[in-house]
Amino acid sequence: MTTFITRYETAGPGVRLAVKDLIDMEGEPTTAGCRAVARRAAPAPRDAACLAGARAAGARIVGRTNLHELALGVTGVNPWYGTPVNPLDPTRVPGGSSSGSAVAVATGEADVAYGSDTGGSVRIPAACCGTAGLKTTWGRIPLVGVWPLSPSFDTVGPMARDVGGLVTGMQLLEPGFAPDVGAGDGPTVARLPVEADPAITAAIEGALAAVGWRSRELAVPGWDAALTQAGLLLVVEAWHSNRVLLQEDPEGIGEDVRSRLEIGASLDDAAVRAAWEIQREWKATLERVFTEVDFLVTPTLTIFPPPLEDGDDLLVARCTLPVNLAGVPALSVPVPTGAAFPASLQLIGPAMSEERLLAAGALLESAVAR
Repeated sequence: MTTFITRYETAGPGVRLAVKDLIDMEGEPTTAGCRAVARRAAPAPRDAACLAGARAAGARIVGRTNLHELALGVTGVNPWYGTPVNPLDPTRVPGGSSSGSAVAVATGEADVAYGSDTGGSVRIPAACCGTAGLKTTWGRIPLVGVWPLSPSFDTVGPMARDVGGLVTGMQLLEPGFAPDVGAGDGPTVARLPVEADPAITAAIEGALAAVGWRSRELAVPGWDAALTQAGLLLVVEAWHSNRVLLQEDPEGIGEDVRSRLEIGASLDDAAVRAAWEIQREWKATLERVFTEVDFLVTPTLTIFPPPLEDGDDLLVARCTLPVNLAGVPALSVPVPTGAAFPASLQLIGPAMSEERLLAAGALLESAVAR
C-alpha cells in the first residue's frame, strides 16, 4: 500500500478525497512521510484550516497519501513508506513530492487529492502520472495545520484526473469558487523558448494549435536566475523548518533529504539576501509580462518521467520553480503525444487568476480530446 500511508473505509455520496500526509487531520498523527517526524508525532488536535470546506461539503476522506519525505524532493521515492507506483509505467518515478496524491487520482482511488507545491510538488507528479494539478497563488489557501517546508513558497492545491476534478477540488478548498467561463475564450498566450524533448515540444505546439489561441514566443528575462535562486531560498527555508529534526534525529531522515537540508544550512547570508533581491525583480518582471499576455506556456517537465534509478534528472528538467518564486498560480494538464506518455503543458497566470486558468484549461483539455 505505497500510495497511502493511512487508508480509511468510507461509504456514501460525497467526493472521495485523498489528503497528503503533511496536512493535519484531527485525531491522526501527521508523518510528512518521514520517520523522524512519525516517531514524535501525536494525534493532531484539530484539522488543518484547508480541510474546512471539504468537511462542510461532506467529502469522504479515503486516506492520507504518501509523499517524498518532508516534501523535499521531486522523485516521489520514499525510503520509509515505499514509493507509489506510476500507473503509466511502474519502472518510472511517480514524481514528487505529492506522489501518492497523483497516483491516487490516476488510479481512480480518489476523485480529488490535496497536494502541496513549494517548487513544483503538485505539478511534477501530475506530469509524471498523466493527470492534472493546480499550483495555487501563494497565500490564497490557508496553511495553518500544514507541515511547513519553505513558508515563503508553500501552497496547497488540488490534483485530479482532469480539469473538472480540479474545479471540484478548488470548490472544496474555497467554497463558492467558480471558473470564469468567459476567460478561456481567445486568451493571448506566450510560449517561453524552453529546450525540451522534441516530442514534448511538438505536443504542446499541437495543443495550442488545436485550441486556437493566439500565441507567440516570448523570452522572459530572468527565468534562469529565478530557477536558481528559488532553489537556493527553498533549501534555506527548509533547513530552518526542519533543523530540529536534523539535529535530534538525523538517522530518521533519508540521505537525499538530509543532504538537501545540510546544503540549506551551509548557505551564507549574503547569498540569501541576493536571492531575495532577485525574487523582487522577478515578481516585477512577471507583473509586466502579464500586462501584455494573459498566460505563459511552458512544458511542466522538459523530459518524460525517468526510470526510478535516474529520478533526480527531474531536478534539471522542471519548469516549475520560477512560478513559486513569483507566487503566481499555474495549471499542469496532460496533452497527447501519440505515445505511452503524454506531455504536460504548464499554463501560468498572474496572481489570483485560478478562475481564469481553470476555464482556459477546460477548453484546452476539450480541444486536445477531439
